[in-house]
Amino acid sequence: DRWIDFNFWGNQLSAHVVDVPNVEAAVNEVDGKKVPVKHFGAILEMNDWKELAEKLTKNEIEFIIAPYIRFEGEVGEQATMFFLDPSGNAIEFKAFKDEAMIFAK
Repeated sequence: DRWIDFNFWGNQLSAHVVDVPNVEAAVNEVDGKKVPVKHFGAILEMNDWKELAEKLTKNEIEFIIAPYIRFEGEVGEQATMFFLDPSGNAIEFKAFKDEAMIFAK
């Protein structure tokens, strides 16, 4: 009810609804986590996601949402993590257990 994912040539373009005037600070709850509405996301293959998560954790990157499995055991199960780039922009990297589920509801 709070967001929609568009198929953007095989990638997700997500649009979130916000109820606050300050979009910079807006978050939506997804799987019990506060996801920053304004963010860029990329989908990786699971092995690449795991390698990146390990590298970032080893280098003590401060996560907005630490690497974890979202919607575990459900349709659309995915690994995700959020952190800020050097300019302060929120970035999400995710990988799907089953890539056929990228746009599943």
